Amino acid sequence: MSKGNMPSDTKASAKAALNKIKMEAASEVGVDLKQGYNGDLTSRQAGSIGGQMVKKMIQAYEEGNK
Repeated sequence: MSKGNMPSDTKASAKAALNKIKMEAASEVGVDLKQGYNGDLTSRQAGSIGGQMVKKMIQAYEEGNK
């Protein structure tokens, strides 16, 4: 199924799940994220959040495959 054919409720739940992971990851690395625009973050802060998100997603995947 291509991205354009995904049901809108699936898109919304996926977006909400990623946002939750992002907020948790930011909290874990000590970055204060706001809802909406966060263009004032440094590259280091943004990279730390992204790296933590990847770690959390890999961990969740591995736990789901046990």
